[in-house]
Formats: sequence, structure tokens, C-alpha cells
Amino acid sequence: MKVLIFHGYLLRGTGSNIYNASLARALVREGHEVHLLCQERHTEGLDFVDGERCSVHVPNIGGVLPVYVADRYDGFEAIRFSDLSDEQLDAYLEANVAAVREVAERHHPEVALANHLVMGPVILARALEGRVPYAIKVHGSALEYTVRPNPQRFLPYALEGLADASGVLVGSRHTAESLWEVTADPDLPARTRLGPPGVDVHAFRPRPLEEARLRLEELAQRLETGEAASWGGESGAADALRSVDPGRDRIVSYVGKLIVSKGIDLLVAAWPCVVERIPEARLLIVGFGTYRDALERMVGALAAGDLEDLRRVAAAGRELEGGPAGRLRFLRDFLDRQGPDYVAAGRRAAERIHFTGRLEHDDLASVLPACEAQVMPSTFPEAFGMVAAEAAACGTLPLSAAHSGMAEVTAVLAPALDEELRPLLSFTVGPRAVDEIAAKLATWLSLEDGIRNRAAAALAERAAAHFGWESVARGVLSAGLGRLDDLPAPTDNVSAP
Repeated sequence: MKVLIFHGYLLRGTGSNIYNASLARALVREGHEVHLLCQERHTEGLDFVDGERCSVHVPNIGGVLPVYVADRYDGFEAIRFSDLSDEQLDAYLEANVAAVREVAERHHPEVALANHLVMGPVILARALEGRVPYAIKVHGSALEYTVRPNPQRFLPYALEGLADASGVLVGSRHTAESLWEVTADPDLPARTRLGPPGVDVHAFRPRPLEEARLRLEELAQRLETGEAASWGGESGAADALRSVDPGRDRIVSYVGKLIVSKGIDLLVAAWPCVVERIPEARLLIVGFGTYRDALERMVGALAAGDLEDLRRVAAAGRELEGGPAGRLRFLRDFLDRQGPDYVAAGRRAAERIHFTGRLEHDDLASVLPACEAQVMPSTFPEAFGMVAAEAAACGTLPLSAAHSGMAEVTAVLAPALDEELRPLLSFTVGPRAVDEIAAKLATWLSLEDGIRNRAAAALAERAAAHFGWESVARGVLSAGLGRLDDLPAPTDNVSAP
């Protein structure tokens, strides 16, 4: 079957980028022909892009790349959708509609997929004009950061794109409910189905200790020589990876954007409490974003024993990533309760926090198996706990915030663990969030080796059984063709343990 996919961004990094790259790879494996429209100019190293089974088409959108949250993209001026002028938005739409129409006329796709609530669906609706059935995959960012806060401007585009869609895929019940609330379309629930992302369980799997150590070193070498998927990575990435040793250290990781809404400040604040109980613990922070400078300032304040500067970071909040003023109240609540013992622990802990900068998704399969735990501390709703699912597939404990799509992933994984261990999978975002993160990480790391190893193996087995990209690809095709009875509807019986 010929499949057209519209994704307005790249094919490396995190989130929807990885979703589309992995989906295209799975469709190719299933024998389909894929035509993928995106802004990825560097397809070298993407094994599924060969110009025959999968072709990448890059619409000429000029130098402006509309985004949902403030970010940086090499070669583009990234501007939030809400900050675009009408002329810029119209130009973006027209360029993409023309590109989709040209690809469709040349290759005659039989089914299509639009990503994000805006602008992918309206682009397909205008370009295909009812000639090709299409599904929509709703990722959280466009819904929560663009349409919800700016309904007068962006909801009409969303509704135009939704009107002709055969099926609408969401990663979780949480996202479905948010979508229904924002659109207020009474007919939409009947076309909404669960369609979470998947995990490449061939790459993301447990590794013996020596293999995990070797893969970390090989990744560091490839980063230095420019042979890794990360195109050489950021300065210092190789050194950061060499700072951790799975045979010596108890490695905990964070993987994701470095922005305030990801809650990474809570994990950094918790780290002195973890190291105080587990002196061998090391934290590996993988990602890039506008809040990195503030996070490095937090680490510097820990090293200097400067509790007051930590409090100033909490008070500044989003201002430190260029956003509106507003303190980080959960961080401030925690810091206001700390004193000399925390300051002393912070000096030791700061030496055990390492930033890799940006790593590409394919490289994470060399990182996560070396970790004993992975933290997903987002304070903002997430459509799906992708990193949590991948960590579990590697036998790594995923500790996630107990809300939105993360809670639904936790609920899938929880039966793998004995009842007394299930609470270690999640924490409540609130005044005690930092305390919970620290306590649950320390508890997991202090378990008797046999108990922890059996639990890790059970998590990996359950993740492998419940997540897989081939089934995701089949679901996308069913949604696009209107075969909605083949897909599960969102249910309301999923909750965190």
C-alpha cells in the first residue's frame, strides 16, 4: 500500500520526530511504500529511507519553522505558532499544501496520516480534497500549547482538518478528553481511537553489564568521530558518557527536552537526597533546550552550597528560559524546608550530575540499558510516556509523574512488579514531589540485587509484550482507512498505582 505521511519537523530527536521515523521504518518492514513530507534534510543514517520503499520530500517553507514551544533548530528561525504573523502563517500553509498536492499527484497514495492537531490535518484536507482518506495522530504539544490557549485563532484550522479525517489517534485517554474538551465536537469521540507510539524492542532491551559498558564507550567514540546518529553530538557529550560506568556507578537518567514543563528542576533538586543515601549514584541528563542554562546554574549553586541562589532560580521560574514570570512553587516548597544538611549533600551531589546535551533517539539504545532508573518528571500533561516505555523495555525502572499519558503507561507496566514495588513507578506532582522522587529512587537502588534484577527483567518482558511499532503501523492504516472497529477506543479505567 502507498502511504503518505505529513510531519512538519525532523526525524531525529524526541517526541513526534521519533514517532514518525519509527512509524515509517515499521511500514517499510511491513512491505508498504512510504512518502514522508517533513523538514529533515539529513537522511543519511536513516536505514529505512532509500528513495524507493521510503522517500523523504522536503517542502520549501523558507527560513521560518513554526513550533509549539520556544526552541532552537539549526538552519531555521523557530517561531511559536502563536507569535507568527498572519502572512507567515499563510505562507507556511500554502507551501505545505502545494508540496503535499504535488507528491499526491505524482505517487497516488492510498491512505495518509497527518501529525499534530495543527497544521498537519488542515494541510492534508486542503491538498487532498477528499481524494485520499487520512487519519490524524494527535500529539500533545499542538493541542495544549497552541490550540487550547489560542482557540479563536487556531481552533478553526483544527476543526477544518478534523472534519474529513477517517480516524483520530491519541496516545492516552487523557489526550482524548483534552481533545474533546477543546474542540467541543460531539461527533469526534466516535472517531477517536487509542494509537500510542511504540518501542523498538529489538534495540531497546536489557544488556549484560559488560555489553552495556562497551556500548557506552562505543557511543562516546562515535560521538567524537561524528559517526553516531547524533552527527557528532554536542561538545562534551562523549566526556559525559565516560563519566559514568555501569560497573561502578548506580546510574539514573533523564531523557527529554530541557524546558521548565518537563520538571527536570525537581529531579536536580532531589539529587543531593539520593546521593546522601546512595553515594555511588550518578545522574545523566540527556537532552537540550532553553532551560539548560538554569539547570547548570542549579548544579553550580549545589556545588557552591548556595541555597539562596537555588531559591532565586525557583522564584524566577520560566523567566530563565525566556518565558513569563512565575515561580516554580514545588521546587520552592522543597527548598524552603532545607538547611545545612542539604547544603552539605548538595556539594557532593553536584559532582555526580552530567549533561550530555543532545543525543539522537537511536543512540539512547546504548544509554538506557546502562541505567538502573529513568525519571520522567513532567509537570505538564504528556500524551504518552514514551521514554518510560523504552526504559522499561531495557529493564530500567521508569519513575514517572502520576498523571496524563505517563500514568497510563505506568498502569500497563505495574502488573509486572510485586505489589509492594509498584508505587516506585510513579510520584505525585505537588509540594512533596522532590521528596518522593528522592525516596523512590533511593529505595529502588537499595533493594537487594536479586529482587531488583527480577523486577527489572519482569518490566522488560511486559514492555516487550505490550509495545511494538509494527502493531502501531497497522493501527495507523486502519484509522486512515476508517476501519475503526479494529482499534481500541479510549477507556476511563486506567490510573496510576
